[in-house]
Amino acid sequence: MTRPAPSSRPTTVLAMSPATREAVLTRRILPELLRVADVDPDLLVSDFARDDDPGLRGRLARAEVLFTGWGCPPLDEEALRRMPRLRAVVHSAGSVKHHVTAACWERGLLVSSAAAANAVPVAEYTLAAILFANKRVLESAHSYRSRRGPVDLLRHYPEAGNYRRTVGLVGASLIGRRVMELLRPFDLRVLVHDPYADPAEVAALGGELCPLEELLRRSDVVSLHAPALPETRHLLDASRLALMPDGATLVNTARGSLVDTAALTEELVAGRLHAVLDHTEPEVLPATSPLFDLPNVLLTPHVAGSLGGELDRLATSAVEELERYARGLGFRYPVDPGRLARSA
Repeated sequence: MTRPAPSSRPTTVLAMSPATREAVLTRRILPELLRVADVDPDLLVSDFARDDDPGLRGRLARAEVLFTGWGCPPLDEEALRRMPRLRAVVHSAGSVKHHVTAACWERGLLVSSAAAANAVPVAEYTLAAILFANKRVLESAHSYRSRRGPVDLLRHYPEAGNYRRTVGLVGASLIGRRVMELLRPFDLRVLVHDPYADPAEVAALGGELCPLEELLRRSDVVSLHAPALPETRHLLDASRLALMPDGATLVNTARGSLVDTAALTEELVAGRLHAVLDHTEPEVLPATSPLFDLPNVLLTPHVAGSLGGELDRLATSAVEELERYARGLGFRYPVDPGRLARSA
């Protein structure tokens, strides 16, 4: 059956939390959205099961596109029954796993994500973490602060610096590939572990594919960019953490479940390893965790992803995708259901 042509200004409904709408649809972005879509910015869906608003029911019945964000409820079969004309979902954030269900693919919906836009600040954070880790910025700053006087850099940090150091990236994801691109100007060796990666693509980005255990043994900094899946839970357990060289740094901007927190804590308390952790398991560590106070650990509260003005990048990407849809063009950043099971 031939798919009908999209509307020039497709009827679009916002599906996200109120806080997300305020953060993403700024005064700069909202006029652009109104230009490309027939959308009521005051009508917001955070529960597809609501039955008390006739206007909402009618709008959903006419909806051709859902413009989604953090807090969008699941698009299950019951929700889709309320939207018989729905043809596309444009997500203004990264992963769509929280709301795009099997029913969406069975309906044949087109789905787009702003994951590529969100990869930019995460990769930038990772680059900064890698360079600071090799330069021993965290430890030297702590030493300087505690001494309130001169620090013998040559004696205390003889191995500091980024010249010819080795960085291991676990996962050639959107973010992992972006990190490889950012690392290219530096005198660093880049190792990559990803069972699904294309060796030619990794080589073109300046990386070398290798087994995980080899990567851990050879790397001065190990940075995680793999998805949270059953098979990646505690990917770095006690035995694999033990493979990392003394003084190596673990950077985690992916998911806390990739690392055995108890095993990592033992290594960090002992001072053998260093860490920059934007994600932990649990996501907020208990107040009694020693990681808050260790001089060899930098903890940040999930700030690597898009924040503040960076949210405009996500929204701009989503609006541009909606405009491409309205013009009858394919999405630039489509979500492939065949790859979704092994992606973030």
